[in-house]
Amino acid sequence: MRLDRAASIDDLRAMARRRIPRFAFDLVDGGAESERNLRRNSAAFEEVELTPRYMRDVGQIDTGLRLFGQAFAAPFGMAPIGMLNAFWPGADVMLARLCKARNIPYTASSAASTPLETLAEAADGNGWFQLYVSSDADVTEGLVVRAETAGYPVMMVTADVPAAGKRDRDIRNRLAVPFRFTPDVVLQCALKPRWSLTSLRHGTPNVANYADLLQSATSYAEVQKTLITPGFTWDDLARLRDRWKGRLLVKGILHPQDALRCAEIGCDGIVVSNHGGRQVAFGPPTIEALPPIVRALGGQMTVLLDSGIRRGADLLRAKALGADFTLAGRALAFGVGAGGAAGAARAFEILELELVRALGQLGAARFADVGPDMLSTAVAQAAP
Repeated sequence: MRLDRAASIDDLRAMARRRIPRFAFDLVDGGAESERNLRRNSAAFEEVELTPRYMRDVGQIDTGLRLFGQAFAAPFGMAPIGMLNAFWPGADVMLARLCKARNIPYTASSAASTPLETLAEAADGNGWFQLYVSSDADVTEGLVVRAETAGYPVMMVTADVPAAGKRDRDIRNRLAVPFRFTPDVVLQCALKPRWSLTSLRHGTPNVANYADLLQSATSYAEVQKTLITPGFTWDDLARLRDRWKGRLLVKGILHPQDALRCAEIGCDGIVVSNHGGRQVAFGPPTIEALPPIVRALGGQMTVLLDSGIRRGADLLRAKALGADFTLAGRALAFGVGAGGAAGAARAFEILELELVRALGQLGAARFADVGPDMLSTAVAQAAP
């Protein structure tokens, strides 16, 4: 299928699956354990109904908004994804450049395959930085200093990693960092020659921001122990809030009381997220967790949402239920996997076109006008 014939994000996912070795595709596509959360994230969006309104002037649709003092052209950005260059070589920089070109935020993962400085340059003013708090305080401080020096205005600290998620697909694929080229992996690569040849040109992907750690580590378990800390507490977040002078977001919030605590500490916003279904399989889908969090906060801070975005209408569903902004990760990544930089652009175009059409059907000329009054009677009671 040609990129211009891809009608949906699901079409791009199918195209990416045909081009990428199984172990690399599963790294991004997979979820925790039974993958219940992964499936429910998207399915729960479909259950939120919006009521179309007609005979309103929607000849000019405005999808823009201001967030943290910056004007963006669309109400969604790129969510952080680690090791994305394993999915498609060069994906990190492709997506950072796309976000700059389309004027949306790009969130660079601290577990990216590309140094955070390179991604800041590619995003060119549209970059945010996502931080995994390490069990080694020196590692964390080093990343914070580098993010400051690179000029990131927003830092997003991920809170939902007290332990590594159990991802059954990765276990079956015997995924390791650094990658090990087992006979099975070699066979998979041979069956996907375009991915393999492109990977040879770019080199073996790794966790670039932790290059020194990877050189000295003796096992993947040792790497994980350093990157993930079960001891990250509210006191640590408060210290990080004092340390970081830019905007600070907390990603991985699913409970109203946790959201309120973030507000009390002085964070600028939260991301209602279940890590794309990659950490646990038993939690709620984010669109269901959103309304009680919004009600509890009562406008005290900015609320973002990720996990499960597959359609332009999902952006409106999240807005109607109280989210100020959304982040899409896999949706844009599938585009890169389907066709590199051109595929990433196609993924953005699909979401943007669906968003504009959905706004027209709702009778809303501006994204900013979308609110709980547009929810159908069946779901309006869940709105803030």
